[in-house]
Amino acid sequence: MFNNHHVKLAIAPIGWTNDDLPELGGEVTFEQCISEMALAGFSGSEVGNKYPRKTEILKKALSLRGLEIASAWFSTFLTSKPFEETAKAFIEHRDFLHEMGAKVIVVSEQGNSIQGKMEVPLFENKPVFTEEEWAGLLDGLERLGDLAAEKNMRIVYHHHMGTGIQTTEEIDRLMKETDPEKVSLLYDTGHLVFSGEDFLHVLNTHMNRIHHVHLKDVRIDVANKVREGKLSFLQAVKDGVFTVPGDGVIDFKPVFEALDAARYEGWFVVEAEQDPALANPFEYALKARQYIREISGV
Repeated sequence: MFNNHHVKLAIAPIGWTNDDLPELGGEVTFEQCISEMALAGFSGSEVGNKYPRKTEILKKALSLRGLEIASAWFSTFLTSKPFEETAKAFIEHRDFLHEMGAKVIVVSEQGNSIQGKMEVPLFENKPVFTEEEWAGLLDGLERLGDLAAEKNMRIVYHHHMGTGIQTTEEIDRLMKETDPEKVSLLYDTGHLVFSGEDFLHVLNTHMNRIHHVHLKDVRIDVANKVREGKLSFLQAVKDGVFTVPGDGVIDFKPVFEALDAARYEGWFVVEAEQDPALANPFEYALKARQYIREISGV
């Protein structure tokens, strides 16, 4: 698979040091993180909270290890704040990523999000946008897409647990009511399965909009415990709901086959936020790398 496509494999630093839960991996240095990424056989990374923001420093550290920046997360607040506030921060973020050579910008709407609230049950309190909020989101994303295009980049929307764009229905509406030239989709296996969606249906339905892929597996027993026990997203992460491809319930072979058939080009990013004290990041990075090589040939 992927013999004639331009596909690259990255891994996110969130398995080493967690942005939402800084106590997870707090002792892990930036240098350890990227060194182990390279040693495990990855060629790219997304940006974590310990990464230098001065591009010349970051470029040198990455080039020493043969790594590139695939993208970085950006929180939008298009449903809860004036567009100008999001746009100002977005432009700074866009320019940083452009300087680092990235082609896509990961965006996720955090207006009314509960993903960062430790005590708020995930499934019972998921936000649902009003029509007014939908209007602000759809218009705002297209305007951010225009700003990205100024640097020959594109935004890829990250559907995410605990936010207003989580379910198949919400993803469908987002794709239907935005311009394909301005708004693309980040496809995340783990968030779809955790939410209870048909991950292959979403993949095949929106294949032509997908320009970034997060490869994340799910421990279904933990996911069920979260739903039944009315736990929060952060509690789910601490309990190990996510893991690397090949270590959970998801069969990634049909995912790779569909992406190969569609001639997908871009990054695959392994992303599995776990407690590094319980799941050694380097060990799990190696596990993911071997599994992806065996299943996809990448």
